Amino acid sequence: MQFRTIVEIPPFGKMTGYRSKNMFLGSCFTENIGGNMQRLCFDTDINPFGILYNPVSIARSLQRLLSGEPFTREELFQHNGLWHSFMHHGRFSHASPEMALQAINDRFIQSAANLRTADFLFITLGTAWIYELKSTGKAVANCHKVPANEFRRFRLTVQEAVEHLKDALEALFEVNPGLHVVLTVSPIRHLKDGANGNQVSKSVLLLASDALVRGFGTDRCSYFPSYEIVNDELRDYRFYTEDMTHLSDVAIRYIWSRFSESLIDSESREMAKKIESIIRAVEHRPFNRLTPEHMSFLQKTEEKVIDILNNNPYIQLLPVQQWLQREMEDIRDSLQA
Repeated sequence: MQFRTIVEIPPFGKMTGYRSKNMFLGSCFTENIGGNMQRLCFDTDINPFGILYNPVSIARSLQRLLSGEPFTREELFQHNGLWHSFMHHGRFSHASPEMALQAINDRFIQSAANLRTADFLFITLGTAWIYELKSTGKAVANCHKVPANEFRRFRLTVQEAVEHLKDALEALFEVNPGLHVVLTVSPIRHLKDGANGNQVSKSVLLLASDALVRGFGTDRCSYFPSYEIVNDELRDYRFYTEDMTHLSDVAIRYIWSRFSESLIDSESREMAKKIESIIRAVEHRPFNRLTPEHMSFLQKTEEKVIDILNNNPYIQLLPVQQWLQREMEDIRDSLQA
């Protein structure tokens, strides 16, 4: 007997891998999946503006990256002792406006270049609700605890969501015609407006995604059913964290397995297994690192890294090798002291 519904994922015409450049934009679910790719040394750029939830903020971030125009001091504002940007997540906020601006533009310059040469753009839509700053009439990515009366909050229609993303993606395809966009709707629940409000919001995002895929065609734009996998395959609160809205590690690992099977080529999946063993070795923290045995362990791990890099120089393993070299040098210095 079968006790769950398996979500069928149609074959993707184009798959990513270690030879591809990837960018992820969107909700915290984006960081879960993109973070796995980054950890396994895929060429991956994740959320240069920080976490973004709504279609308008995602579209604005794409348009700003395409413009290549760095942010200015005038675009920052001070609140509760920190300097913020309404286009950015709070991770960029800082007590110093200069430091906030530097962090914003360092990521911006790098990602503006990455977007123009990316092979894949993965967009995760979180909510159809937006907060529009009354003084400017522009949607914000984050309210930064500014009083609610300074914003107008409303839910986008399907048409509005489609138009914002369509305009941004059309401009992007002109600059990067070889890009493939993969849309997904975050399975993370937004319960501020209740269970029904969350479902209505998600329905807007699902319909908008469907319209965009049909509009651009599957050679340019595809849909990955992460929302459906959680709600139809997992469908149990044991796959959520204690807040009952975010996904557990088990759920994230399961979606990652479905994602990698569908969107990562077989050669890269096999390579990822080798790299996973290297990353686990690097993440291992011995009881006593100042031993000949641990030094030998690190040396053997570096040999594996060198072997992979010699045959696959495009894999982003150099930072791992550099960490191993620094760690071994530090151990040698400690033993000689």
